[in-house]
Order: sequence, then C-alpha cells, then structure tokens
Amino acid sequence: MTTAEQEIRADLRIQMRRLGQSARAAAAVLARTGTAAKNHALERAAASLRARQAEVLHANARDLDAAGALGLSQAMLDRLTLNPDRIEAMARGLEEIVALPDPVGSVIADWDRPSGLRIQRVRVPLGVIGIIYESRPNVTADAGALCLKSGNAVILRGGSEAIHSNAAIHACLLDGLRAAELPETAIQRVPTQDREAVGILLRDMAEFVDVIVPRGGKRLIARVQEDARVPVMGHLEGICHTYIHSGADLEMARRVTLNAKMRRTGICGATETVLVDRAIADSHLCAIVADLIDAGCEVRGDDRTQQCDSRVRAATAEDWGHEFLDSIVAIRVVDDIDTALEHIRRYGSGHTEAIITDDSAAAERFLSELDSAILMHNVSTQYADGGEFGLGAEIGIATGRVHARGPVGAEQLTSYKYLVRGSGQARP
Repeated sequence: MTTAEQEIRADLRIQMRRLGQSARAAAAVLARTGTAAKNHALERAAASLRARQAEVLHANARDLDAAGALGLSQAMLDRLTLNPDRIEAMARGLEEIVALPDPVGSVIADWDRPSGLRIQRVRVPLGVIGIIYESRPNVTADAGALCLKSGNAVILRGGSEAIHSNAAIHACLLDGLRAAELPETAIQRVPTQDREAVGILLRDMAEFVDVIVPRGGKRLIARVQEDARVPVMGHLEGICHTYIHSGADLEMARRVTLNAKMRRTGICGATETVLVDRAIADSHLCAIVADLIDAGCEVRGDDRTQQCDSRVRAATAEDWGHEFLDSIVAIRVVDDIDTALEHIRRYGSGHTEAIITDDSAAAERFLSELDSAILMHNVSTQYADGGEFGLGAEIGIATGRVHARGPVGAEQLTSYKYLVRGSGQARP
C-alpha cells in the first residue's frame, strides 16, 4: 500500500469513528426522547418525501442509468426502481410507524416477590445500530424510521447501486429530524462507497455500535458474520418453499403459488422452490407449471415435472436451495409430507415456508415440525413482510434464533432492563 493510500485509509477511519461518536451521543438523546417528538419527526419526513418526490425520482433515474450500464438483471432493477407509487408507499410506511405503539418504556412483565420487592422488565433501545444493505432504496426510509421510533441511533450503509436514491431519501429523514429539533446525527449515512468503510464499521467500532443488521445477498451476509466484532442480527437468504399437499384445493394452489413466485420475484419472500405431493401430481402439477410458464417464469423441474411441458428445464442439484431472485423457480414432486419436510430442512434457509392444504392435521404438522422464522398455511410467501404483519415496516427478516426472529420492526430493535422497587429491604 502506498503512502497516499495509507493516508486515505487513516482519514476514512477518522471519518467513521466520528460517525460512531456522533451516533453514540445521539442515542443518549433519543433514549430520553418522548413519543411525540419521534412521531413528529416521522410525520415531517413523510411530508418531505411527498414534497421532494421529483428530487427522489431524479436521483433514482441516475442510479437506474448506471445499473443498466452494468447489466444488472431485471429483478435487481426492479428492486432498485422507484416510482410515485413506491415513494407514496414509503411515506405511508413512515406514517404507519407513527401509529404504532412506542416500544420504549413499555412494561413486558411485572411481579411481586415474597421479600416485598416489585420487579418490572421494561423495554429500552439497543443503542446504536449499524445497517448494511443492498439494492433497495426504500430500506433507507424503513430502517431510519424504525430505529428512530425505537429510540436508536443508526448508521446506514447502502449499496453503491442506489447511492443517489439513498442520499435523496436520507435528506427527507433529516428534514423530519430538524423539524422535531432532534439531532440530525440520529440517522447518519456512511458518506463513501469505499468497501473499507464497511470493514471499519464491522471491526473497529465496537465501542460505538451495539448491533449490526445486514440485509443483502449471501456474500454480504457471510462477510458481516465473519468480520463483525459486535452482535449481528442475521438475515440469510430467502430460500422460501411452497408445498402443495395432497389435500390442496386446485384453484387455491394455482392462485397462491403463482402469486408466491411472480408477484415480485426480487424480494426475499418470493417462493424459490415448489414441492408438489405425488398423490396430486396428475391433477395439480401441470396446471401450476403452465401458470408459471405463461406468466414468464422459467421452470426447472425433476423428471415428473418435465413431463408437463417441453419448456421445463431439467433441475440440477444447485437449483434446490438456490435463491434465484428472478423469474425462475425449481419444482420437485415429493412422495408425501415427510419427504417435503426433509427437503425443506435440507435446503431451506430458515426464512419462510408455506403449505397449501385443506387438511388441518397436515397443516398443523407442517407448522409445528419446521423451524423456519415464518411458517404459513394457505398463504402466499409474499406476505413475509413487516408491513403485512402490522409492524409498519421492517429492516429485514431475521433468520437467526437469538434476540429477534422474523420481521424486524421497532419492537424487535429493543432490549430490556429490570426495575426493582422496595421499601428498604436488606438481603439477609
């Protein structure tokens, strides 16, 4: 490394540490900020998104031009694209977070002890959250708003493909903070796309950052989990399955499966593998395959699935357990529910699985025996979303088993403390 490069790295480290120091100071302010001020900031941010829509769209157009030149897939371009409806959805998402109860200070449990002690477990902010994400600029609004509502300061590091969009949305959030007279450093954005900034955030800022939330592809998640020296709220791939059980209604199975794959192919809740029970393959399989192909989906199937249509490509071992994030789906015929459960346990990422069936006993077995973060019965996996769960928005779907699991909303961005009240007790 040259002397000039060393100086650049040293300067970047100073910049990042300043972000951390500012975030820690802002977190102290937010921890004692009331609900009204936080909600006012979010309301004004929503108004700013609407007022500055043209600016946000212009910034997004710059990102899309650059992404097109790089040859990104259509699914990735869809994740990146903003339009008036999506900007309005972001604004409404902020307003939905306003309407949520403030988790900070809420009493989770309280009880009395024979000693006369009164004990309460109360929600508190985590502190400073680092969020590293790719592609989707709406994460800037969702993450910033959820952290603010839960009393946390946040350092945002979005992907280079959305740099201009993220900056424009971040400016709207700052408008809200200023209007509410809250520190602008409550929601900060890493000002550089230098990859070393991520390394510094993960390795060298443990004194400032309390938790890292990664949201992106397999390579990003692997790097964060390998390098982070602070706790990580894991969000792995969305390798989601839809299992068509022998007790499935044909029309429901067709409608739900098509939606689960094709509504939006680039989101983590999109179904990537469809499993069809052999007992209903003759009546259900070919109709489902035809629906998907007619909708523009490439189907990769096992031998039985290929018999339905000459356009079905032979599935390879790599197709099972693969997150396509595109108009591609893998389909396999399974002998029974035991085989379906075995397949999901082997190839799933612990994100979301759905069973389509009118057999309540089979459904309950599916829900109880699998251990993914979200399990569904007669529901499209595209409902794996914090907004659809009534959380207002989400930072991501946590697939780990520690602290938070499933959609990560404002409540999941809190910890707790114990309050113990007495009347002069001294322990014997």
